Amino acid sequence: MELNNEFEVDRGIEEAWLVLTDVELIAPCLPGAQLEEIEGDEYRGFVKVKVGPITAQYKGKATFIEKNDAEKRAVLKAEGRDSRGQGNANALITAQLTEVGARRTKVQVNTDLTVTGKVAQFGRGVMADVSEKILRQFVVNLETKVLSQHEPVANAPAAAAKVEPAPEAAAASSSPVPARSSVGVSAASTAGAGAADADAAGGNANGAAVPKPVEAGGVRKIAPTADVEPVDLLEASGASVVKRIVPVLGLVFVLWVLSRLRRGNS
Repeated sequence: MELNNEFEVDRGIEEAWLVLTDVELIAPCLPGAQLEEIEGDEYRGFVKVKVGPITAQYKGKATFIEKNDAEKRAVLKAEGRDSRGQGNANALITAQLTEVGARRTKVQVNTDLTVTGKVAQFGRGVMADVSEKILRQFVVNLETKVLSQHEPVANAPAAAAKVEPAPEAAAASSSPVPARSSVGVSAASTAGAGAADADAAGGNANGAAVPKPVEAGGVRKIAPTADVEPVDLLEASGASVVKRIVPVLGLVFVLWVLSRLRRGNS
């Protein structure tokens, strides 16, 4: 099924691009999601969803198959499997950023989604409503957990052009956190001295996970954040479900009335 959503953020397009393509930075903002490790351009983790009393956990990976800096277009391929083997989900997510003002950017998100298992019982209308509500919560989290933690970058294009320190310089650094692009530096926080204390506690000044050093094999583990609450699909799709149930209940009521009338006439 194809789902289309859009939202806006109070940041210039260059800074918005840097933030929204930093999966490690924004992953904690996605409801039900937890990033666990990174290997090269592959991000691995899980997403928890709840359908009534049943909770499912989809473990999987996501990889950028396109990241066009000039056109501000990114395509992410994500795939996950229910840890109980009762279904899977695959998605091709395309995000297109458009400048709507010097300090405002619109993000259009197209998702080509394929699901099996219990989640598949929801039709396109319900899933569209669910995705809209999840994205709305993601934007709220993005603004409160990331964007509100720092002032807008005065010259985002210049920040984007900064060069990473040489491997030798990075190795000589006393910080246990490996060098990241200017995305994390400019968008994560400007906490300064407080970052060291947060790192020791397993998180950065914004409460997000702080990456650990790269381990053997090139896999970098991500410190877990607070316990992840599953996305309640029934709660998120309440309005859509009601719309479907009401006509059915109305038909049942009419049939009940007709049966009573027939009994009265017999």
